[in-house]
Order: sequence, then structure tokens, then C-alpha cells
Amino acid sequence: MTQQGTLVLLVRHGETPTTGMVLPGRAPGLHLSERGRAQAERVAERLAGLSVSALYSSPLERARETAEPTAAGTGLAVQPEPGLLECDFGDWTGSAIADLNVLPEWQTVQHSPSTFRFPHGESFTEMQDRFVGSLAALCAAHPADVVVCFSHADPIKAAVAHALGTPLDLFQRIMISPGSVSAVQFVDGQAPAVLMVNSTSEPLSGLRPQ
Repeated sequence: MTQQGTLVLLVRHGETPTTGMVLPGRAPGLHLSERGRAQAERVAERLAGLSVSALYSSPLERARETAEPTAAGTGLAVQPEPGLLECDFGDWTGSAIADLNVLPEWQTVQHSPSTFRFPHGESFTEMQDRFVGSLAALCAAHPADVVVCFSHADPIKAAVAHALGTPLDLFQRIMISPGSVSAVQFVDGQAPAVLMVNSTSEPLSGLRPQ
């Protein structure tokens, strides 16, 4: 008998006014830009026709705002999930990326992230373990369902790398764009199956738990 798994859709929040320029981390008060709101609407449109069972979001505003159109379209409440939070960048929170680029530590972030901990913050390994553990709990709560999780670039990249069996030191090679959707199938006792990464255009109604 084939065991049916949980289909998890990982959605990166839409653009904000500082996307690509600042490392916002967990600082509160950052909202979607006009383009980001359009990206959130597009996610909802793409999900139309898909039988979604639950919506979960990082507690940060930009993720919750990205989930709102999907919640309106499905009639489901968005449930906050702390495990989907952005990485804790510690003392680097709010720093301009242009300023961070010149630091020697930035090369470690890019090429040996498994060895790096943000000053007074989280390590990439801790971030990955937290996020993957949260997804495992959600899958256990929603067997054979479709679950949509709204989160952030680095945690999603780390989760996709884990599902692919890719070392964390190579996870920066994975691109996760604002408003993109990645799909991973989880079946208990089996390796995850990555069905889609960084998708930003086509309808998603054809995806089903398999």
C-alpha cells in the first residue's frame, strides 16, 4: 500500500522597501511594499483550485501580510508558527548589506555557513534544525494534507537544501525569490521529495499529495 504524505508549500514573503538592501532579521515594523502586496495577491491566485488544509506563517508582519490574500481566498485562518521565523541575525539585524559585504565574516556566511553564528544571534545550523523540526511537526499534524507555510529566504533555502540532501555549506546556491513558492512532499519514513523550487509564475492547482 502506498503511503500518502503531506505536501508543504514554502512561500517567501513579498518584497519590502528594503529587500536586497538591508538585513532586517526579526526587527518588527517592516511591511510589504506595493510590489510585495501584488506578489502576495499573485500567490493567492496561483493557489486557487488547490485543496489547502492549513496556513501557517512566521509571526513577522511581512510574512503575515503575504499570507492574507491566500487566507481570504481559502477562508482559512493564518496560524502563527514561531519555527518559521527568520534567522536571528543578532547584532547584524538592520545592517545595510553593502556594509556587511566588506566584512571578512561575510565570506564565511557565503561559503562556510555551517561554521557561522551571527554575533549574539543564531547559527545557520540552529536555524535549519529549528525550521526543519517545525515542518516535521506540521506534517505530523496534517497527514496527507496540503499545508502552506509563509516564511523567509534563508530558512526556506536551508529547508530545501535539507530535503535535497545538500550540505548546508552549499545552501547559498539555492535561489528563493520574493513571492516564490517551493514545494516539498514529506512521507513518514522516506526521504522528502522536492517537487518545485523558487516558482513564481505557473498555477499550482495541479500539485497534490502523492
